Amino acid sequence: MTPSGSAGGSGAGPSPAPLSLARRFLFAAAAAFVFVVLVGLGTWQVQRRAWKLDLIARVDARVHAPAVPAPGPAEWPRVGPDDAYRHVWLSGTFLHDRETLVQAVTERGGGFWVLTPLRRQDGTVVLVNRGFVPGANRDPATRLAGQVAGEVRVTGLLRLTEPGGAFLRSNDPKDGRWYSRDVAAIAAAKGLTGIAPYFVDADATPNPGGLPVGGLTVIAFPNSHLVYALTWYGMALMLAGAAIYILRGRRTSRPGGE
Repeated sequence: MTPSGSAGGSGAGPSPAPLSLARRFLFAAAAAFVFVVLVGLGTWQVQRRAWKLDLIARVDARVHAPAVPAPGPAEWPRVGPDDAYRHVWLSGTFLHDRETLVQAVTERGGGFWVLTPLRRQDGTVVLVNRGFVPGANRDPATRLAGQVAGEVRVTGLLRLTEPGGAFLRSNDPKDGRWYSRDVAAIAAAKGLTGIAPYFVDADATPNPGGLPVGGLTVIAFPNSHLVYALTWYGMALMLAGAAIYILRGRRTSRPGGE
């Protein structure tokens, strides 16, 4: 005998009530809006990837091009991002008494970049990052052989100034603590005038005595845009699938499981 109050069903709970037409419309509109946003984010990452690949190609071309004269005063106002990592050369005399040590972490460990002003024949000055020295050689007296005198020629990569400092660390000119190669601030601290708005990373040509060690410029451009694009597109597809499932399921369901 069937227990009282039972209609002979299996005991399963009631099916979800179908969504009203208005609620279906609102849900579909919200899902469509989010879908468009996700697709837009994915497309933006695809465009960013194309831009990044083009940037990498242009920088690589500059790095491996024949060295050209470093920009002179007439060109300084136009020096910008398109000049970064340009292969350049310049000549002049180092002002070793005004060198600046900038904290650095390299493949050789922790230490300092040695930034030395180079005075050119026209009287202008260019900061040259001569290379890396370990902490034990921060004192110029420990690397006297590398303090070359007279006219020199430097070949390297043009770099844009790095104002302010590093992440969570601000330059402190008063105490001589430098965390970035801020050309203007270094020039002010060392009393340099007529200075170029960029600096030059010297190449790996050995210095007398072996220090500083040049040619340690790291050229790396993070490029995870394809991963981000696939993530956004994948989320858009999952949202579309979930929305279709919910809308179709709620539309076809009936109270009581009939």
